[in-house]
Amino acid sequence: MNAVETEVEHPVESYTFSLIRQGRFRFYSLTLPSTVLAETCFVTTRYEDPMEGFQRILDEKRAEQIAQYVDSEGTIPSSIVLSAQAGAKLTVKPGGRALTFVRHPHAFLVLDGQHRVFGFSKAKSEMRVPVIIYDGLTRQQETRLFIDINTKQKPVPNELLLDIKHLADIESDEESRLRDIFDSFATRSDSILFGLLSPSERAAGKLSRVSFNSACKPILPYLGSRDSDDLYSIINAYLGAFVGGLDRLRYRELLILPYGFKAIMGFFPDVAGRVKGRFSGEYTATNFADVLDDVFSNTNRNALVSAKNSSKQLQDLFGKALTKGFKL
Repeated sequence: MNAVETEVEHPVESYTFSLIRQGRFRFYSLTLPSTVLAETCFVTTRYEDPMEGFQRILDEKRAEQIAQYVDSEGTIPSSIVLSAQAGAKLTVKPGGRALTFVRHPHAFLVLDGQHRVFGFSKAKSEMRVPVIIYDGLTRQQETRLFIDINTKQKPVPNELLLDIKHLADIESDEESRLRDIFDSFATRSDSILFGLLSPSERAAGKLSRVSFNSACKPILPYLGSRDSDDLYSIINAYLGAFVGGLDRLRYRELLILPYGFKAIMGFFPDVAGRVKGRFSGEYTATNFADVLDDVFSNTNRNALVSAKNSSKQLQDLFGKALTKGFKL
């Protein structure tokens, strides 16, 4: 006699809610324990189900970061957006004040917040999480909502996040040094980059804080424990000399192209090393210009333009031009 499989009994959960109507849609707003979310939510990816899936593949590293944040008593106030499935058996209790559902592993399809839900499942601690639950959606409606959520929300620019990190007191020492240097270049009238930097957003014809930090971060180890004023003076002298060379080639605009600035700063250790040996570490604009004279005497504008937006290719061109002009 064959064994007959019986359906597993799942407990029923009940939570108070608010009913919200927006246009032709209505949904429930409530809070759920993070453990309940972890046990009742699922995602369907294009990888797992090419015919019906529409979500991204989960990034486990990102989920781990969320779990660590939750366990460190972090707060996540934004709502998880869910679509109730048949397994949830979603109902409103008589009286219309509480929502009930079965604690089934496929009760809710996640439309937004899949990494947060995954992170909650990895966390050791529990928290109450705001959720939005749609009921009775078709797969087409679920997919359209997923598209709307992920295309109509505009993320906060990285430039702004970097600009305000110090206000939240979460800057690393490295980020603090880079902020001080950037702010000096942005505000001091003798700065070669004065008027050419944008601190909290991307702007045409200007270097953003993100591009500046990305270019300057690799050279910090070469600059040791010098204070911010000293770092500003050395880098400003170098950039001033470099701009003089670019002016000779009628290509000053390279300075504020992100890949160009990255290549220029990446070339700094080579030039500074020559200045240290040739001028006993007197890092003046004149001494930097003396070393860079070999570079700009052995290259031309067309060669730099041909780098095709590649900072590595551009930096290699600088290096070859410097070596070509080297004499004992």
